[in-house]
Amino acid sequence: QVQLVESGGGSVQAGDSLRLSCAASGRTFSSYIMGWFRQAPGKEREFVAAVSQNNVNKYYADSVKGRFTISRDNAKNTVYLQMNSLTPEDTAVYYCAATARAYYNNIRRDDMYDYWGQGTQVTVSS
Repeated sequence: QVQLVESGGGSVQAGDSLRLSCAASGRTFSSYIMGWFRQAPGKEREFVAAVSQNNVNKYYADSVKGRFTISRDNAKNTVYLQMNSLTPEDTAVYYCAATARAYYNNIRRDDMYDYWGQGTQVTVSS
């Protein structure tokens, strides 16, 4: 069982940066692939980024590649999402999620993730 709590959301201007954090409970954090997803109003939840258990393999949605960076600190049971050059299109509720079932070919599917945080709002104004 893993409990996830996101933080770091807020309201910023286009071009600004934010860093989201997701703190996990439990002693098995390092055994999970961690992902970030987002959901904008009226849209389906979409994959943003994911990181392997050892922080080596990282996966990004095309829409955020080059602007967002996912990382994790297993000693702190925390995964991060550094978001740079934010645009209004990045406005959404951001969720972190954990999976022990996903593989590289399905890591972008939200139905592969078993544990979810409550979400944190990111609002980017132009």
